[in-house]
Amino acid sequence: MTLLDFPGQVACTVFLGGCDFRCPYCHNWDILDPSTPVIMEEEEFFRFLNTRKGLLDGVAITGGEPLIRQGMPEFIKAIREMGFKIKLDTNGNHPDLLKSLVADGLIDYVAIDVKNSPERYAETIGVPGFDISKVDESIKFLLEGNVEYEFRTTVVKQFHNAESFEKIAEWIEGASRYFLQGFVDRETVPYSGLEGYSEEEMKGFMEIVKPHVKSIELRGF
Repeated sequence: MTLLDFPGQVACTVFLGGCDFRCPYCHNWDILDPSTPVIMEEEEFFRFLNTRKGLLDGVAITGGEPLIRQGMPEFIKAIREMGFKIKLDTNGNHPDLLKSLVADGLIDYVAIDVKNSPERYAETIGVPGFDISKVDESIKFLLEGNVEYEFRTTVVKQFHNAESFEKIAEWIEGASRYFLQGFVDRETVPYSGLEGYSEEEMKGFMEIVKPHVKSIELRGF
């Protein structure tokens, strides 16, 4: 159960394996391989949800990257038919499916991780030569106000600086919600030696972005 992952809702979070990014600071690195053994079969998951009717408002779907999963629309529809709202976490690299799910009324809230400025995206996600056009398409789609949303960036000293946030601010101009998340090193992070910024330093980055968005907050402090 979480009160944080789905703003304004009491929710549970389901983690789906597999991802098309390889961010060096990922906290869920151990589930990025889609062949990773599952902890809970789908049937068990739906039995669990059935016991939470009236107790939970919604389900936050995260990963990995949920939108690379086969049968995602059917999975979400099954959850919706049980009366739960849906929050989707995505890396933004699958705009066609994102748009389709929103158009079909299957998603209530979307969170896109804006990993870094366009110039440093490939480096930050661990995918050399990455084409950001699909991420850009997803960001523009959310900025149009098609569904309630947030953007967020996990801030790592080795990848982000003041210039990063000047560029991100331009990219997400007019965003309704933007969160800066403090990086915390954990055993599941694939690369050692990465560092987060202090709260005061993070507040400095907030000041850079603040004139460009409607709301900006810190998470993880």
